[in-house]
Amino acid sequence: MKSVSTIETNLTTQSEPLHSAEAMQAFTAAATDLLCQFEQEACAAAATVERVPRSAEHLAAAVRRVAPEARRIAIAEPLDLSPELFASCRALPGIVHERTKEALSSLDVGITDTFAGVARTGSICVCVDHEYSGSISLLARLHIAVLAAEMIVERPRDLLRSDCLEGKGLKRNFVFITGPSATADMGPLVRGVHGPHRLHIVVLV
Repeated sequence: MKSVSTIETNLTTQSEPLHSAEAMQAFTAAATDLLCQFEQEACAAAATVERVPRSAEHLAAAVRRVAPEARRIAIAEPLDLSPELFASCRALPGIVHERTKEALSSLDVGITDTFAGVARTGSICVCVDHEYSGSISLLARLHIAVLAAEMIVERPRDLLRSDCLEGKGLKRNFVFITGPSATADMGPLVRGVHGPHRLHIVVLV
């Protein structure tokens, strides 16, 4: 299986170009395969995933569904997604604007965008040095990561190619996040010791 960016390049550089409808159908099928694999692997890593139409209202509704009793919510300024997509989320009750250590350490929900997803591992990629995204994704009890479906690649190493997602993986200070925080240092597996108890990934389609 190839990453979406690789498939797109191959479709547009053949000596006998496909009809545009055929090319789009092949590209869509490949992207759907990656999305399904990503969902399966993310859930296997104890994350939850849902597909949501790409609108501010649908994104806010997803936040309300997954965290109906949240009282403290922080939203990191998005780097790759449109800020307008988060407008309805910013109108939710309990939005925290302070960025002090004390304010962020007591968050119920932290919302960030993510510039890539990895199908084989179910991982997301979050820039840790952009507008408190690192702190907000790490300190909240629930991390809600917002991912555009077309930003899913097949393998981690794809992100180290200059022709994949505009070479963002080579330019960003980011971490791979695979499922919620978990440790077995003291015996049985325990979640939420070094980070969020829950990871919910909202895939914009």
